[in-house]
Amino acid sequence: MDQIVACCNSGTTAIERRAKLFRGFADPSRLAILDALREAPLAVHEIVTCTKLLQPNVSNHLRCLLDCGLVASDRDGRFIRYRISSPRITALLNDVDVLLDVVAEGVDACDNYRGT
Repeated sequence: MDQIVACCNSGTTAIERRAKLFRGFADPSRLAILDALREAPLAVHEIVTCTKLLQPNVSNHLRCLLDCGLVASDRDGRFIRYRISSPRITALLNDVDVLLDVVAEGVDACDNYRGT
């Protein structure tokens, strides 16, 4: 409750901020990009190769991930390399994989959040 009160002054509750963060993770294409970036920073064409997504799709999702602060970019010659912005994001993704080892059966059976 203290978190909700603390965030009320900014107009956003902690719950709303968490929901917004998880919406950033909620797209399979964005998760595929983040998964590719877990190993090392990559340029767009390398992300396309790793994920098998189309280049315009990768670029659009990278823009979203950049805007949300989940990835960062660095110039490398004529390329821009994208990387996960914080090791805590990688840790969260690793924790999700461990959690799925426990709850995967229920997640797979859930009809509430079907992919489109």
